[in-house]
Amino acid sequence: MDKIENDSLTKEIESWKNGFAFALRSEDRKLFMEMIEYSDKYTDAINAKGEPFTTESLFIALILEQQKMIKELITKLSKRTS
Repeated sequence: MDKIENDSLTKEIESWKNGFAFALRSEDRKLFMEMIEYSDKYTDAINAKGEPFTTESLFIALILEQQKMIKELITKLSKRTS
């Protein structure tokens, strides 16, 4: 990833941390910050979109991570009930 793409990603995440996160209750802020950190896994995919980093890309990365967690939990629960 080149410097410009990384700067765009960093700026987008920082805008959410400094604005939205600041207004949350402390326990929600902690969860939000953990959630934001998951987006690092998807930096290459986000940048492959072909335009500067957008909020939309961040949301898709977070939704994908949540879906993976849901799938893992369903698998674990079905193993316990079988």
